[in-house]
Amino acid sequence: MSLNLQTHTEHFTNPLYLESGRILEPYDITYETYGTLNDDKSNVVVVCHALTGSHHAAGLYEGETKPGWWDGFIGSGKAIDTDKYFVICSNVIGSCFGSTGPMSMQYSHHEPYRYKFPVVSIKDMVKAQRILFDRLDIHRVHAIIGGSMGGMQALQFAIHYPNFANKIIALATTHATQAWAIAFNKVAQESILNDPDFKQGYYDPELLKEQGLSGMAVGRMAGHISFLSHESMRRKFGRDYKLTDGLYELFGKFQVESYLEYNGYNFTKWFDPLAYLYITKAINIYDLSRGFDTLAEALKRITSALYLVSFENDLLFKNFEMKEIADELKKIGNKNYNYIDVKSDYGHDAFLVELDKFENYVKDALHG
Repeated sequence: MSLNLQTHTEHFTNPLYLESGRILEPYDITYETYGTLNDDKSNVVVVCHALTGSHHAAGLYEGETKPGWWDGFIGSGKAIDTDKYFVICSNVIGSCFGSTGPMSMQYSHHEPYRYKFPVVSIKDMVKAQRILFDRLDIHRVHAIIGGSMGGMQALQFAIHYPNFANKIIALATTHATQAWAIAFNKVAQESILNDPDFKQGYYDPELLKEQGLSGMAVGRMAGHISFLSHESMRRKFGRDYKLTDGLYELFGKFQVESYLEYNGYNFTKWFDPLAYLYITKAINIYDLSRGFDTLAEALKRITSALYLVSFENDLLFKNFEMKEIADELKKIGNKNYNYIDVKSDYGHDAFLVELDKFENYVKDALHG
């Protein structure tokens, strides 16, 4: 069967009241759907994307060769089977792929928000999605699944909208962003802010799409290191040197250096730097226990079946951070959860790359 990929944008004129006390209005949410909604709307699976992801989670756009970011996972007969499920993935507010973000036009002005855009939190992103689902007349879903920042959203859904999803599947994430991850984000933020071409936030976005932003590229290189691991880098690159470079040339490169350069500079041509600053801020301030006395108090609100997946060699969100959630659930007597630590030395990005290691687990979780 076909994927039945459809892309839509919804416009909202009611104010979105943010966690900070600020208001966002009006705002747009761009989202993509796959599969077919059944008559009683009981087959909806919500997919939440990570930091640099978007609503385009699967399939190919016309004339493009690169499929959506979880294409190996979503589709006919795949882990999230579009023959069975109606899958929705929306672009978070604050991003740069259609939903309202810092480079969106400010209402009644013909200028982008830039720094006038309010700080949004993961909770705000989830609230906006919940409003979108209301608009679509979807008031309960079969499951919500996401990895990394997508996992943060899935867990926020579980706590703040406890009767919305039957199942919550959170991969490669944490209950609160720790100092290690904040430190990597700091390197990226400083690299962007100190690049003269960033022009203190008043850059021309069209120019950056052509030329990129070298400061952001450097920051992304640092981030990329945190997505991999010592073992996966050793396996992928070893000490291989570029064949065209001399070992004693000052700017001769190892393959790993070329890889980081390519990914870093390429990234800056398709991702907006202000959106990067706003989303990394949202990740940094993420804490499931905010507004509650303890993490346990927050977790007591959960009524969904919870499936927690960590990865053994994840450097960004260490596996013990996910285990802390499982341990708290056990302490409060929640028996409706399952936690696995996937054996992997790939690193944080294993949830995007090593699908074969956990796809059966997700299939069973969705089916059970």
